[in-house]
Amino acid sequence: MLELLIGLAVTVAVGYFIIKGYKPAGVLLTAGLLLLLITGVLGYNVLPEKIQATGNFVTDSLEYVKYMLQYRGGGLGMQIMLLCGFASYMTHIGANNVVVKQFSKPLSVIKSPYVLLVAAYIVACLMSLAVSSATGLGVLLMATLFPMMTAMGISRPAAVAICASPAAIILSPTSGDVIVAAEKSGLPLHVFAVETVLPVSICAIIVMAAAAFFWNKYLDKKENIVMEKVDISEIEVKAPAYYAILPFLPIIGVFAFNGETIPGLTLDIYTIVVMSIFIGAIVDFVTKRFKGKETLEDLEACYQGMADAFKGVVMLLVAAGVFAQGLMSIGAIDNLIGLAEAAGAGGFALMLLLTGLTVAAAIATGSGNAPFYAFVELAPALAGKMGLSPAFLIIPMLQASNLGRTISPVSGVIVATSGMGNVSPFEVVKRTSVPVLCGLATVIIGTVALVPMYS
Repeated sequence: MLELLIGLAVTVAVGYFIIKGYKPAGVLLTAGLLLLLITGVLGYNVLPEKIQATGNFVTDSLEYVKYMLQYRGGGLGMQIMLLCGFASYMTHIGANNVVVKQFSKPLSVIKSPYVLLVAAYIVACLMSLAVSSATGLGVLLMATLFPMMTAMGISRPAAVAICASPAAIILSPTSGDVIVAAEKSGLPLHVFAVETVLPVSICAIIVMAAAAFFWNKYLDKKENIVMEKVDISEIEVKAPAYYAILPFLPIIGVFAFNGETIPGLTLDIYTIVVMSIFIGAIVDFVTKRFKGKETLEDLEACYQGMADAFKGVVMLLVAAGVFAQGLMSIGAIDNLIGLAEAAGAGGFALMLLLTGLTVAAAIATGSGNAPFYAFVELAPALAGKMGLSPAFLIIPMLQASNLGRTISPVSGVIVATSGMGNVSPFEVVKRTSVPVLCGLATVIIGTVALVPMYS
């Protein structure tokens, strides 16, 4: 019981410091090292069996940090860096803006404000396939779809809420969160993302779209909001229309090559993304009339995106891994499982517990990544001890982290979109709250219905 209390106290401290604005990676890494050191003081093994001990628990703690840097930086971390670099490159050459303009055109023919709201939400969700950053997508939508929605009669708070919401449900099979979840579930990426997560995501989006329709209509009527009319300015796009296909190349590649779609040709995600960057550079080189120097300069945006991903995401993964190992090595997880078994908690109760913890952490921290990366490390161990399928626990956690961020008044996407729309963050959260709760319920029901509980 002492071990569980120590783990709980350190976890609470982690949440407190992150809420206070401390960098999540540094907080998680410090907390993880503290737990590992306490583990050594209590006389337990600091390192898992697969890692050779150094002979001292202090250096064992540092050895695990080194292991996580090698394991995350060279494997999963490289996948994420490549994808983030590709996304930065697409933004730099203007391909993402072309996607926005192409998707925005059909919305101008819709006359009903609330039908437009639903249509805009669905289009925004599709755009999340090309723009992976929740905050980046929100800002992009505020600059493009927001004026059109308000011009069509949608209230400002409702329009801001739509711009803040599309990343609440993960669709892209190549997002960093999905890659992590697939690895921890022990499933191939295409099986986990396309065959397991995607059906649940589609159901959740449909339910959230319906909830957004009725909830925003109800709030507008209740609050007697006067509709504004804003002129729609032309979206400035310098890249040609065919650039719209470029941001989707990794997704197309996953469907085409990450399996047996083409007999005898199987490419992993690393090669697919490298190929996508190469194709994008060739297209840009030809379009710019073979200006090689300019093409190579544009590619610097890709490299910078990879560097930013290492600083912002990969180090967060490393820190989260150290923190999770600290909780496991000190025995907090074994104590938690013992309490759950004593209380008669089954697989469904454990899934609800992990999902609830992830949502609460996402709301408190405003981050969709930090809570998921921290708690997902625990899911395989918990599933193994209780004979559950890891995917049964991980899928709701994966979606819950992003859903929780969408109802956090301190999250980057809420703060950015509310500021651009001159609306209180709490007003935006009120608008997103009911759709998010409906989406979370749909994710849980969909997981129970579509994903086997036991491995």
